[in-house]
Amino acid sequence: MLTHLREADWLTARRVRGYAVLIAIASLALLANSYIKAMQPAGTDFLAFWGAGHVAAAGNPAAAYNLAVQESVQTATGSEGWFVFVNPPPFLFAVMPFGALPFPIAWIAWVAVTYALWAWASIRAFPRLWPLILAYPGALLAAGHAQTGLLTGALLVLAAHWLAQRPVLSGAAIGALVVKPHLAVLTPFWLAMGGQWRAIVAAGASVLGLLAASWLVFGTDTMAGYTTSWEASRAIMGERSDDFFLRMVTLYSQVRHWTGEGPAMVAGVLSGLAALAAAMLAWRKSGGDVRASASAMLAATALASPYLFNYDLPFLIFPTLWLVEQGLERGFRPYEKLGLVALWFSPYATRAAALPLEVNFMPLCSLALLWLVWTRAGQR
Repeated sequence: MLTHLREADWLTARRVRGYAVLIAIASLALLANSYIKAMQPAGTDFLAFWGAGHVAAAGNPAAAYNLAVQESVQTATGSEGWFVFVNPPPFLFAVMPFGALPFPIAWIAWVAVTYALWAWASIRAFPRLWPLILAYPGALLAAGHAQTGLLTGALLVLAAHWLAQRPVLSGAAIGALVVKPHLAVLTPFWLAMGGQWRAIVAAGASVLGLLAASWLVFGTDTMAGYTTSWEASRAIMGERSDDFFLRMVTLYSQVRHWTGEGPAMVAGVLSGLAALAAAMLAWRKSGGDVRASASAMLAATALASPYLFNYDLPFLIFPTLWLVEQGLERGFRPYEKLGLVALWFSPYATRAAALPLEVNFMPLCSLALLWLVWTRAGQR
């Protein structure tokens, strides 16, 4: 029995493909359920994106940050709830086309387009492992939320995949994360430690270009309006709801749920510093291997920010499948196959268990993923 668990030889490529198909079918049912719930009066996060895109498409982009206008626009869909738009103005370029559509159609279009972009980026990085990509629970969970995780995940995967051959495009993808900058907090340090100066310049140019373009297209009032959303962001982080912190996937959120703000801040700082150290030392550990160091940096990204939800996790497909790729090429270590199956499932499992158990285990899963990548990165 222990041998079967240690080697997991029964987990053949054919069975993996079959299991992936079953997971994908089950996930489609969950996705349909998410759509039905999104159309109900309780509303959905996507209302914030649609409402911002709707007023921008109508020629009034500054109203994306006007709370009274957003309440009126979003509740006009039949929703009793409404959501604050807190993303930077460049994000309006992404949501404006969807804001021109009726809300029920816009939800479907947003999920389809962002999932397709993420899947395309991930399959380019790991073409042999496409069944594991299409059925990845982290992506399907993000699709059900109709949030930003598929878009930001695509950018991070492309940045990691392109760096070796197309550093300028890699840097541009990183710069585009200005729409959700806390997901790119480790990338400047990682690029600098690797001497990737072309990518760094491209990332800076991308950020400045997107900010300048949004200022030019959407106007000064919109840029100023964005600063008013910072208060809403502070209010969200100041929320005392147990459910809110249990749904988050950071060490900060779990410590705050069980103790309070002070210990949570200490835990968040320590987690962030450890993640930064891992990202910076990844080049040395991997001997300059771009994909290995990128896998370590992305695994560490899940531990770097105090503000992260499970719908932000599609980028973890890169370090997870890099480990699968290494196992296929060099042989799997004892229990590694089962460990990778658990980590592949973890975005679903940790969310399902968080509320009844009153703890979200995703930070431990992210730490385990980083450890597996780290111990693999130095092997030759």
